[in-house]
Amino acid sequence: MFERLNASADGLNRCSLFYDGTSITVSAEEAANNIFFAWIRPCYRKRDPMEKADMRKFTLLFVLVLAGCVGIPEGITPVENFQLERYLGTWYEIARLDHSFERGMTSVTADYSLRADGSIRVINRGYAAEEKRWKEIEGTAKMVDHPDLGFLKVSFFGPFYGSYVIVELDRSEYSYALVCGPNRSYLWILARAPRLPNDITRHLVETAKNLGFQTGKLIYVRHDEKPP
Repeated sequence: MFERLNASADGLNRCSLFYDGTSITVSAEEAANNIFFAWIRPCYRKRDPMEKADMRKFTLLFVLVLAGCVGIPEGITPVENFQLERYLGTWYEIARLDHSFERGMTSVTADYSLRADGSIRVINRGYAAEEKRWKEIEGTAKMVDHPDLGFLKVSFFGPFYGSYVIVELDRSEYSYALVCGPNRSYLWILARAPRLPNDITRHLVETAKNLGFQTGKLIYVRHDEKPP
């Protein structure tokens, strides 16, 4: 039996595992043990102990990356008294930090609707200016902890989930939101309309700056194109 490894990561160090249609959330160390003994170990029983130990460590590192994707950045607190039914519907992306899966996109929207099983259907749509065409992807979101806490996980690629942390929210009308991912590289300002009043935008940017986000790198999204 290999000795257990200690794991550490920023945020809530957790992973989602799936088996026979059931999802459980466990620590990264538990996930590493499950993946190692269920899937990886049977494939190389004849390898020497050092190779096995190296593969075990590799598995743990892999899982830590996944766990970081379902965590909350240090110093960030999700909004409380969250009401999912009021959050559903269409949101327009006002600003974002740059990342590869939205690079070059304008007129970006996200639409959330409730499925019969209680999960949330996510439709992200945007216009790729260089390709001169619309792109759309469908995913699934789920609440992570309590239903009244603005902390969700979103997946567009099978069993792999990423954090969706609502940092600030218009409590009265649900007309704008400040959202981050598992770390400070991901940040979005969302609104119910393609444009947000300047004073509200400035407030949200200042809030994000005070929380340690690099707001000077925000991309402000144009909404010139209309979806077909």
